[in-house]
Amino acid sequence: MQLLKELRIWKLRIPFRVSFRHASATRTSTESIWVEAVDSDGLVGYGESCPRSYVTGENLNSCMSFFAKHRVGLCSQVRCLEDLREWTANHRSEIDQSPAAWCAIELAVLDLLARRMSSSLEELLGLPKLDGTFCYTAVIGDQSESAFAKQLKRYREVGFEQFKVKLSGKPAQDAAKFGILSSDGILAKDVRVDANNLWKSPRDATSYLSPMAESFFAIEEPLVAGDFQGMRELAETLGKLVILDESFCRADQFAQIKSDYHRWLINLRVSKMGGLLRSLEVAQFACENNIGLVIGAQVGETSLLTRAALTVAQVARPVLKGQEGAFGKLLLEADVIESPLTFGARGRLSVLSNPAIQSPVEVVRPKAFLEQF
Repeated sequence: MQLLKELRIWKLRIPFRVSFRHASATRTSTESIWVEAVDSDGLVGYGESCPRSYVTGENLNSCMSFFAKHRVGLCSQVRCLEDLREWTANHRSEIDQSPAAWCAIELAVLDLLARRMSSSLEELLGLPKLDGTFCYTAVIGDQSESAFAKQLKRYREVGFEQFKVKLSGKPAQDAAKFGILSSDGILAKDVRVDANNLWKSPRDATSYLSPMAESFFAIEEPLVAGDFQGMRELAETLGKLVILDESFCRADQFAQIKSDYHRWLINLRVSKMGGLLRSLEVAQFACENNIGLVIGAQVGETSLLTRAALTVAQVARPVLKGQEGAFGKLLLEADVIESPLTFGARGRLSVLSNPAIQSPVEVVRPKAFLEQF
């Protein structure tokens, strides 16, 4: 019996309330893919992804090309969850090249399957029910010293305990940021920094970071993406963990760090990894091998991706070192679900306080923000 009567795709552009800047890009709105999976009864499942050229080499048009190539085959071949798993496995190399494109499709199909069962994603996938509280990191973008201090103050008033700081590549400016953190009593064990591939050599990175090294416990993507040996040398010299983001987009890249898992953290973003099933594969391997994870987020994710990331975060709890995202309407002018998933006091998101989270989310189709290809 056919599951998918139709797959639809749009660009999703929702304006930000404020612009967000880091070393690789400045954004004023989302740049996302929106997919809908429709069954013969007219029931709709929803999926989203955030293609980033500087992360996976994708853009909106490449995602459309992947979608157009596989739409007919998916509609005829995927009739149940096992079919979806089989399709994912059989097209692994293609998904490796277009993970964000596949993410939006996969999430839409999973959502449709869950809605047909009136179940949560966890029930559909045979995972434990979501439970407890998820603790989010305050992310502070690359900005002036005064703007940094103001944003930090707002985060502290909410009660955030973990912080991620985007580096600028300007030593005095970044040193000033760490001075502000220190004067506010924030300890290095609660601070991660993100360089977004600022340096070309371990020597350059070490020279820049050494004077600030006592202010953080881990650095994300300091060198050219994929320079595992250079980042390994930097980790050893500084005595800090290195977080892999652009350098880690699929499970087979665990082979690059097999000799020293203890030096690394993986930034696991559902969109970057190629959807929920592949993200769970990474999370489960990390738990089995005691590899630390940060459940990350692309800037501009709606609550749809926030919800998918919670499934991964729960599986990853034994090795979870941080979680990002859940900004919802704090960053976006509008969200896509009836009750947006947004962190509250102390950066916490409580399952108990969001009972609707245990069922398929109530999506408000964002017609005003959908654009045709």
